[in-house]
Amino acid sequence: MKFHLLAGASLASLAAVTAALPAHAYEGSALAASVAVAGEVVHGRVTNAAGDALPGAEVVVRATGQRAVTNTQGEFDLVLPTGTAVLDVRYIGQPSASQTVNVVQGGTEVAIALGAAEAATVSDVIVTGVITDGVARSLNQQKNADGTVNVLSADAIGRYPDPNVAESLQRVQGIAIQRDQGEGRYINVRGAPSSFTAVSVDGVQVPAVSSTTRAVDLDTLPSDIVSNVEVSKTLLPSQEADSIAGAVNIKTRSPFDKRRLAVSGYAGGSYNDYGGQDYRGGLTASNLFADQTFGALISLSYSETNRRPDNVENGWVKEEQNGADVFVLEESLFKDYETKRTRQALTGALEWRPSNNFRAYLRGSYAQFEDDEYRNTLGLVYSDGALQPGATNTSATYTGARITRQIRHRTQKNEITTLAAGGEKTFDNGAVWDASLSWADSEQSYPNRNELLYRSSGVTLSYNTADHYMPTYSVFSDPTGFYRDPSKFSFRENTFRSNTTRQEDVAFKTNLELPLQMAGREVTWKFGAKYSSRDVSADEQRYRNRASSASPGSLASVLSDRPSRNYDYDLGFKFDAGKADDYFAGARASSPIRQPDSIIADYTAQEDILAGYAQARFDLGATNVIVGVRVENTRFDGDAAQVIDGAVSPASIDRDDTEFFPNLTVRHSFSDNLIGRFALTRSISRPEFDQIVPRRIEETDGANISYEIGNPDLQPTLSNNIDAGLEYYFNSLGVVSANAFYKDLTDYRYVLKYTEPFGANGEADFETPVNAPDGHLAGLELNLQQKFDFLPGLLSGFGVFANYTWTDAEIKTDRSYAGRDTFALPGQSDSNYNAAIFYELAGFSARLSYTKRGDYLDEINADDADLDLYVEGREQLDFTTSYDFGNGVELFGEAKNLTDSAGVRYYGSRERTYEYEKFGYNVFVGVRFKL
Repeated sequence: MKFHLLAGASLASLAAVTAALPAHAYEGSALAASVAVAGEVVHGRVTNAAGDALPGAEVVVRATGQRAVTNTQGEFDLVLPTGTAVLDVRYIGQPSASQTVNVVQGGTEVAIALGAAEAATVSDVIVTGVITDGVARSLNQQKNADGTVNVLSADAIGRYPDPNVAESLQRVQGIAIQRDQGEGRYINVRGAPSSFTAVSVDGVQVPAVSSTTRAVDLDTLPSDIVSNVEVSKTLLPSQEADSIAGAVNIKTRSPFDKRRLAVSGYAGGSYNDYGGQDYRGGLTASNLFADQTFGALISLSYSETNRRPDNVENGWVKEEQNGADVFVLEESLFKDYETKRTRQALTGALEWRPSNNFRAYLRGSYAQFEDDEYRNTLGLVYSDGALQPGATNTSATYTGARITRQIRHRTQKNEITTLAAGGEKTFDNGAVWDASLSWADSEQSYPNRNELLYRSSGVTLSYNTADHYMPTYSVFSDPTGFYRDPSKFSFRENTFRSNTTRQEDVAFKTNLELPLQMAGREVTWKFGAKYSSRDVSADEQRYRNRASSASPGSLASVLSDRPSRNYDYDLGFKFDAGKADDYFAGARASSPIRQPDSIIADYTAQEDILAGYAQARFDLGATNVIVGVRVENTRFDGDAAQVIDGAVSPASIDRDDTEFFPNLTVRHSFSDNLIGRFALTRSISRPEFDQIVPRRIEETDGANISYEIGNPDLQPTLSNNIDAGLEYYFNSLGVVSANAFYKDLTDYRYVLKYTEPFGANGEADFETPVNAPDGHLAGLELNLQQKFDFLPGLLSGFGVFANYTWTDAEIKTDRSYAGRDTFALPGQSDSNYNAAIFYELAGFSARLSYTKRGDYLDEINADDADLDLYVEGREQLDFTTSYDFGNGVELFGEAKNLTDSAGVRYYGSRERTYEYEKFGYNVFVGVRFKL
């Protein structure tokens, strides 16, 4: 029903627009016959006075109002009749210009330079400096886009201390990030889950590296490989529909950006107070050859970070005491990390442009992220003992509890590779045809995932969590130093896990853009098709050995003399990492494989998507209209294994679904500076691969048993979307805007966690994905950017950025859980905002930026709302500064997380802290150069 309403609204809007066409166009049929637009192709390029391309510049034919917008290389195409035409060019941050063009048969080339000294007037604003230039590029592309788009240019990205793409995107209104050990990993666009946003590199959709989500780990992609990042918050029919929240396209550099020999790079190092030395560097080189018809580019990037975050985790359960429920701890884990993270990236491009009407390219990118981590853990396992009377919500005592000592060596490696070959042909009538063949491969592997565990016999333990961030634990005040005595611990087990997940996607797509005359009005039709085939495989092997013969010896024999600390907690001495690795190397072969666990964790899947679309774009005076429809057919095949009555049996799924996505997008210019937007769209989010395959995974930890159960009947989430916005652009390089959105969700996917009786006298924890029939996501984005160049003297270098996003979301389930059938949307913060003040003058620039997001729900507990898992809102203050010597050399400095903000998760209430982690501040100093 909701789909029909959306489709009806789109068609009604099209009918209303059609009715506004001139009456003489109708001659006994709905529309007069279409004819090709008569004229010649005018190919132009818009640059500033220095010859740098200006993307997003608006080019308008004065006599007809015909409009074009320049691409990232500053290029545009228009089809005009032969003769003389006057082109008006507007670009925020440069003086407007007009140029007379003599259109001749066979095509015409035109070069337009903005900002020449003799063309400027007193009222003109000419951007100078890296911050303002980046702002201008972003604002112009955003202003002149058909839909609601936010753009981050390379210059803007480079002015923040953001080493990866996720952290760069947190500066955009409506985008918040999820972190791992202080570094951004996933993004939440407009309060939606991270899997609701598709990510592509140069138009090639990137598969996720993880086997458990479609969300792309954006910490794998370093920010310095980027030319710009486009976030499309409203989709067009020509864009893939699987982005309910928005689509992110990361564009890498092109050799035709500079059109000369260009070399640039940077290098530097930093210090982190919760770690050590960090290093980053990058180099990009490009040039044109063969009379500037062939271009080549290569870009390299490398970074290394060393971190030692402090981390404490507390697991909570509800127990009955004297007829009342109290919340008590079941375990406390004190984790002492030593991590080394490296990022390496390589991008390259070969482009051939023998003429203005033909181009061919081969582009590729490779990014590798490796996290090599040693973790010493002191564990207090209260659940192995007996809870004593008198427990409260903040204190308890257990007898017979255990203390554990563990070392884990885990190495995680993510690799993302994209390769695309394609071409574009512009015909004499202005028609444009393009086609591309792409390959994308994402892989996640764990060369090391090894653990060695010792534990004590029964001991009495108590705690007090009145200070929920820094509780007190009796073990640290025990005068006997029980936990520091290695003789009190005995070998428990070793465990090994080997995981490899790979997603490989091959796609072919083609588009035809055709300008036609309909009813005396120029209409640009666009048709396209895409076929993609993705193969997914997840392979896991699990090993464990608890035999006494597997012990490496006493705990003392594998400890070092290095103290282990976590906040103010003295954890004793660290394990000797070298001895542990030697032990792991010898013990792995003799550790028994865990069957059937190692089989039922595996799965394979294939997803084939065949899509086609048609859209029409036309102007009604100052109103630009796009209307169309997209259709996508999804065929899914998956294979896994299940354990039934103790025996492993294969299981498979085969599904075929087709969905339609109508679209109406309207952009209206109330004036040159005031832009209004409206869109009716429909989008989809397909189920995670591991959730839809029919598998049943069992996890055992002592007497604790848990199951992850796949759901082959899980449906994709569909969303009908309404977006409306108003944007006012200042001539003095700024914007104030408001954008409202509403997403009506059907079959929202969430993971249900619950506990049920299991076995003779026990119980087990279960989690399975299910659909909620109804839900919504609504919000408002407010944005302000302004350079104060109207102020006198030195004050003219100041400027400000500020944005705020408010969201409201909920899902309604088909049944009640513990008296609830309405839940907040996981991953959605009610508020998210950024604020920054910058200064730029005479080669000096500085920016102080602040970002914060509110609390958000992470996991739903079906049995008890008090045990829903939340992530506490987090704020961060960063500072960057630089000085450009004017000879291509620039010194810069960065200070990150000056507030020393922690990462916190909690159960139901902030008093029940699950995880408290601190990462420290980071200071980075380096040099940039360009030739």
